[in-house]
Amino acid sequence: MTSDQARPLDGQVAIVTGAARNIGRAIALALASEGAAVVVNGQTDIDGVGETVGMIETAGGKALACMADVTNEDDVARLVQTAVDQFGGLNIVVNNAALRAHTPFLDITLEQWRKVTSVILDAAFLTSRTAAPHMIEAGNGRIVNLGGLSAHLGAKERPHVIAAKMGVVGLTRAMAAELGGHGITANCVVPGVIDTVRGASAGTASNLDVRSGALVPRMGLPEEIADMVRHLCMPASAYITGQVIHVNGGRFLT
Repeated sequence: MTSDQARPLDGQVAIVTGAARNIGRAIALALASEGAAVVVNGQTDIDGVGETVGMIETAGGKALACMADVTNEDDVARLVQTAVDQFGGLNIVVNNAALRAHTPFLDITLEQWRKVTSVILDAAFLTSRTAAPHMIEAGNGRIVNLGGLSAHLGAKERPHVIAAKMGVVGLTRAMAAELGGHGITANCVVPGVIDTVRGASAGTASNLDVRSGALVPRMGLPEEIADMVRHLCMPASAYITGQVIHVNGGRFLT
């Protein structure tokens, strides 16, 4: 990451939620490689967050860890203020934190419903709303939300995830409409089936039906999602906003 040449995101400050591993880690690394100082967020995986920070620093980038519950308003305020205090501002927010639970519709409790929708939708709202005034002050900003393919295809045992992820699409468009006049863009990147380390509740590659309907018959890589997020965060992407962009090997065509 070290270079004497100016990089596109030099001087920019980013927060990436859910960045202890997988797609979130890949996004944090991608943004840092372009010069951004990155606040790496997680809620419980202290070791994973530390590893992400270490990987960025080893490559010559700037990063720090901030453990915070992004469904908690006070924690989100602390997360955003950490970025501002430590790096001097905030320009980029990537809302990646999520729970990918599988529970049959008839078995989901209200508590389970609220837990999943809170981590996916409430967190994106809270983090973006808290960050936006700093972006307005800076005169520019990038908000990238991570969507979910199942919200566009439908799937069994995921109504809470699907509802929340489709809510993220609506939130993205609403923020794009309201914040565009301040030089802030908001977009949603929807990954396909990605080759990641999955928790027990997230399902396996086989039950996610990896190849069904995909024009590129393989799982995607976290770095392929990160590349799209990186592109949307670049200064050259200032005219792209309110978009839902699928990176799924052609499994869902728009």
